[in-house]
Amino acid sequence: MRAMGLSQIIVTASAPVYYLTGQWVDPHERMLALYLDDTGRGMLFGNLLFKLNQQVFPQTIHTDNDDPTADIAKILKPGTVGIDKFWSAKFLISLMEKRPDVRPVVGSAPVDAARLIKDEREIEALVHASRMNDEVISFAIRSLKEGVTEAGLMTDINREFSARGADAPTPQIVAFGAHCAEEHHESDTTVIKSGDSVIFDLFTPVSRYWCDMTRTVFFGEPSNKQKEVYEIVKKANAAGIAAVRPGVPLCEIDRAARRIIEDAGYGPLFTHRLGHGLGLDCHEPPDVSAASDAVAREGMVFSVEPGIYLPGEFGVRIEDLVLVTPDGCRVLTSAAK
Repeated sequence: MRAMGLSQIIVTASAPVYYLTGQWVDPHERMLALYLDDTGRGMLFGNLLFKLNQQVFPQTIHTDNDDPTADIAKILKPGTVGIDKFWSAKFLISLMEKRPDVRPVVGSAPVDAARLIKDEREIEALVHASRMNDEVISFAIRSLKEGVTEAGLMTDINREFSARGADAPTPQIVAFGAHCAEEHHESDTTVIKSGDSVIFDLFTPVSRYWCDMTRTVFFGEPSNKQKEVYEIVKKANAAGIAAVRPGVPLCEIDRAARRIIEDAGYGPLFTHRLGHGLGLDCHEPPDVSAASDAVAREGMVFSVEPGIYLPGEFGVRIEDLVLVTPDGCRVLTSAAK
C-alpha cells in the first residue's frame, strides 16, 4: 500500500477477503467490506447473516435494518481511499455521500500484488486441483460416443468433479464442430458427429483454488486442415511454455506463442490473450498478453492457452497451467496432448 501511495483501502470481493481473513463469504446483494490502513489497523464489516467467525480483524456487524455503510464511513480518514474494483456502486456512492472529504480510487492492486506470488500451501492446492482436472478431462475424452450432446457431457463432467471433491459445479466449455470456433461457447444440445473437432475447457475450484485446462480432440478421423491447425497450436503452446522463466516480461511470453501462429498465416484467428493468472479466482492477475507490463516472478501461476478459430469450420485451443520456478517453470497440467 505504501509503495502504491495508498494509506487506506477497502477490500470487498470474496476471494481477497478470504485471502486476508481465512473466512469465505458470498455476500450476494449485502455488504462485505474489510478496511485496512497502512499501519496494519483493520476492521471487517459484515451482515449478521454472514456469521463471521474470523479471528484476524475486529469486526462490526450490521443487520438488514441498518445502513450498511454508516459504520465504515465513521472510520475513514480524509483524503484518498483505495476501493475494491468489484465493489457495488450502491455501496460506494452511499459511502461517498456520507464522506465528501474522501476521494475514491481503484485500490485492488496491493492485495492483487500479494496474491500474485503463491506460497507452498497454495501451490499444493493448485497442484491437487490440476491432478483432478487431468482425471476428469481423460474421463471426458473417453466419454465421446455417438449420440452424446455438449450439454449432456458437461453434466457428466461436473458429476465427475463433484465425485472427486470439487467445491461446486461450474458451466464447463464443451464444444463440437463449428462451435469450437467460438472462444467461449455455451454448451447446448448439439449432438456430436464424425469429423468434429471437440474442445474441452474444464475449470472448477477445489478447496477454493482453481484448476483450468483445455484439450482439443477429434471425433473420428480429422481432416488434413484440422491436423495442420492442431499441430500449429500445439507448437505455439510449447513455445509459450518454453519462454517462461523469472524476469521475462509476460508480453514476451505472449509473443513467443503468437509468433508461431502468425508465421503459419493464422495470426488474425488467434483472437485472445495467451493467458491469465489463476488461484482463488479462475481469472486473476497477471495478464499474459501483448499489453501486459508484468514480469514473470517465481511463484506466479498462469495459463498458456493459444488457439486458432476458423468461423463456421472448427477451432483448436490447448491450455496448460504453469508455475514459475527459479530456473523456468513447472507445468501443473499433465493430460496428454
